[in-house]
Amino acid sequence: LETAVGKKLFSRSAKRQVTVDPNLIEGLEAAYLARVIDLISLARKAGQAVAGYEKVKSWLAEDRARVLIQAQDGSTRGKTKLRPPEGENAYIGDLTGSELGLAFGRENVIHGALAAGGLTTRVVEEAARLRQIRGNDDGLAAGKGTKTI
Repeated sequence: LETAVGKKLFSRSAKRQVTVDPNLIEGLEAAYLARVIDLISLARKAGQAVAGYEKVKSWLAEDRARVLIQAQDGSTRGKTKLRPPEGENAYIGDLTGSELGLAFGRENVIHGALAAGGLTTRVVEEAARLRQIRGNDDGLAAGKGTKTI
């Protein structure tokens, strides 16, 4: 997007002059972040999401969790104690603790988990879009062996 705005590719594609808001990327990031937070919040209200180390650990042990969510600003030591479920797109690690906190109605959340279901699929899709907007689309999570969203 930065390249497209900088090289005026929107105008070239439209074959006419197009005015692009200079805050386009920041606005899109904010919109995707709000969407991810809202979807995680809906999953929580539907009983498809939990937060907190012990609850997440329990869900992982019971094979109930399909996606592990960990705050990027959480301690590395604490985060390495939990392994994401097997499979692709089973880990989201690009939200901050305060962003996750908004989704769970708390000030700060480091560990979260999502159960299988339609809302989880939507969270994964929207988190991938947020990751791309934030420029963190680098493939595998360090040490996770799972594609990061």
